[in-house]
Amino acid sequence: MSTRHIARTLALQTLFELDMKGDLGVALAQAEEILVRNCEEFGEGIKDVSFAKEIVANTLSRRTTLDDIITRAAPDWPLEKIGMVDRNILRIGLSELLFGDRAQVPPKVAIDEAIELAKAYGGETSGRFINGVLGAIYKEMGEPEKGQVTKTRKDHFENGKRELLIGAVVYSNAPQIHIALVHDVFGYWTLPKGHVKENEDERDGVIREVQKEVGLTIEIIEKLGENEYIANKPEEGKVVKHVSYFLGKSEYVPVALEKKGGLDDARWFSLKEIPHLRIYDDIRPLIIKAIEHIETHK
Repeated sequence: MSTRHIARTLALQTLFELDMKGDLGVALAQAEEILVRNCEEFGEGIKDVSFAKEIVANTLSRRTTLDDIITRAAPDWPLEKIGMVDRNILRIGLSELLFGDRAQVPPKVAIDEAIELAKAYGGETSGRFINGVLGAIYKEMGEPEKGQVTKTRKDHFENGKRELLIGAVVYSNAPQIHIALVHDVFGYWTLPKGHVKENEDERDGVIREVQKEVGLTIEIIEKLGENEYIANKPEEGKVVKHVSYFLGKSEYVPVALEKKGGLDDARWFSLKEIPHLRIYDDIRPLIIKAIEHIETHK
């Protein structure tokens, strides 16, 4: 995952937090304090946070203008009806599209990156929604630099091997909200996942894989989003792994980790414990989104 993509993710987390508190009018210095805290907690490997700060500053300082443009570009979707994740992705993408340095971030890259954020952290249709809104605005702009060739992370590997996987944020309500996580040999707590079988429905696949990997029977609540990462296999080289994640509910019963390489532990964690765990930066937003749904619908 590129440094700039991580920076955009951290900026999204910061704007999401402010939006959730109804505090997008906060002073920039206060917003930067939240961003720095997010970088320290979730931005492992990020030493220079200037790009993330620039995104947050541009988005907050021009929020009224950005929101007005979004409202006009998506008249069927009042701003308050757009999901919190989606509307902040739109603000980031539009800020980069209209006010960013095109030498650093060409228009098509700004749109592609916003779509990637939506696929990773939004809902099932978020990618298409973000693409539709930003694409319409881009056309209204006269499609600047349309002929420039850009490459997303997917483009670099479109001819390489790809694997499709499914995973889940598994939770239980009793005796209080707990999340089931697995621990890998690299020292991170992450989500149970596995491969989709040929012609298998993703929901059936994730139920099967969670049962197999941690011994829990789950009920699928909703799809949380998609994620993509690159794995290096000695015999195959680089492989793109595309994962669809779901929210699943289970009884609070003992977790039974499947005996296999790569994982060495599995446990239930309370919500108070999760912020202190070492979790991959692209997994933590999925857990946050799941917790938001759980607490809203309990």
